[in-house]
Amino acid sequence: MIRLSAALAAFALLAAPAAAQDGPFADWLNDFRPRLAAQASPATVAAMLDGLEPDTRAIDRDRDQPEFVRPLWQYLASAASDDRVRNGRAAKAREAAALAAIEAEYGVPADILTAIWGLESAYGAIMGNFDVVQTLATLAWEGRRRNWAEAQLLAVGRMLDAGYARREDLRGSWAGAMGQTQFIPETYMARAVDWTGDGRRDIWNNAGDALASAANLLSRAGWREGAPVAVEVTLPDGFDMAAWDPAQRRMVSEWAARGVRPAGGEWRADDLMRAGALILPAGRRGPGFVTFANFDAILRYNNSTAYGLGVWLLSERIGGEAAITGAWPENDPPVTRSQTREMQEALAALGHDPGTPDGVFGPNTRRALRAFQISRGHPADGYAGRVMYDAVIAAAAAEG
Repeated sequence: MIRLSAALAAFALLAAPAAAQDGPFADWLNDFRPRLAAQASPATVAAMLDGLEPDTRAIDRDRDQPEFVRPLWQYLASAASDDRVRNGRAAKAREAAALAAIEAEYGVPADILTAIWGLESAYGAIMGNFDVVQTLATLAWEGRRRNWAEAQLLAVGRMLDAGYARREDLRGSWAGAMGQTQFIPETYMARAVDWTGDGRRDIWNNAGDALASAANLLSRAGWREGAPVAVEVTLPDGFDMAAWDPAQRRMVSEWAARGVRPAGGEWRADDLMRAGALILPAGRRGPGFVTFANFDAILRYNNSTAYGLGVWLLSERIGGEAAITGAWPENDPPVTRSQTREMQEALAALGHDPGTPDGVFGPNTRRALRAFQISRGHPADGYAGRVMYDAVIAAAAAEG
């Protein structure tokens, strides 16, 4: 998978096994220098590594895993806020000519590109002010994902030697994401484009290059021109949650036969012949969505359901469509990391294996929670909110 945004790069780092620094930064630097020199010019090696010191803020942020999980409805309220929509419409109008030409070239709608632009850098206003070389070198030295960070540095060397960017341009996030559309270096080399034809892929200062690069990435990820991203849906009262699989794709005609309907009316004839997945990101009590191949393409940018819905919702609002109509379960917020760990331990005690209790609510924990829900007569939505936390802990205590 191509990893791109700061959020996804951060997730990859957090998911890696912990490791301490092997020794002084200078030792790592001396070890890495000849490997960079084998792929980059002496001038580029000097520009990147001479006088380089670690930036320990990157390590601090890498290890800073928040205890509280932000509810999806709060994230979406920020992602598609009135201010972001207003600024997005202004940015879209400002770059109307470039966006129209990019849409014609790649088939990715201007509203989607504008939404990604807005979420990644507030339409070019907030790109991060870390020295990308310094922060990647620090993460490589720290060791949690040394191979990944060193691969990004080698890509920076190729980037500079090709003349696509200058050393002073390389500012970005603490996790190595750069520019108005937050590309990590390997993705930059694979997907960034020189839209303006000036010999550079300037995703920092040239909105056309940045937006075309995002469109190229989505196109290569399987974007289908003219197809939807997602549709908000309602489920019938008798919907069989136990037989539902959030990873399974069905033809929309089959979802319709099971009583799944668009929140705003009826299915369009074209959509009935598409395959989509039914997701319930806040459980059975929250809004549901059928997502399509274009949603998956957005996840190649950032592999997060919240991000995918944020891009979709912001693009809809920029284009003048209404917001989500279903009510969120605000009295049942997601559990904290420590509560997740307690839930994992309780599920294991009840015979539902969630894997190693680590405080991360991943696929194994979701499967274990759904098994518990089915066994106890709860809707099997796999949503780890406070209500289900209380139910799991109480069941484990009763059997303990």
